[in-house]
Amino acid sequence: MQEKEGASVPGYIFPFEKLDVWRESVDLADFVLGLLEHVPQGRHLRLISQMEGVVTSVAQNIAEGKGRQHRKEFLQYLSIAQGSLYETVTVSEVFRKRQIFSERESADIRGKAELIDRKLNGLMNAVRGKSRSRL
Repeated sequence: MQEKEGASVPGYIFPFEKLDVWRESVDLADFVLGLLEHVPQGRHLRLISQMEGVVTSVAQNIAEGKGRQHRKEFLQYLSIAQGSLYETVTVSEVFRKRQIFSERESADIRGKAELIDRKLNGLMNAVRGKSRSRL
């Protein structure tokens, strides 16, 4: 872990920042937001706004859930994060069909989303206490 700039306690890391799935979700959001910056102004404003919301919601819900005191609450927020991830893939597919995202960009989003989905499933199973042998 790298030290965060501007931290009042040098080296302090929030618990959610230790989760690979959170970091990958932030990276996905950054990637998609970068793509959205190149969409022509005035086109598909509602969908762009929707995409901005859902793609950032993945990491936000992971972080919020990690801050909850009970396992069931954390699982609920992980489930919400997964729903937002699925929305991200769906809106990306619409953008691909409308030629707002290229085939390559859409494939990149899908690949990143698949990795996050697998990690979310693994984290949910770990929180539930399921071992791989019982899956």
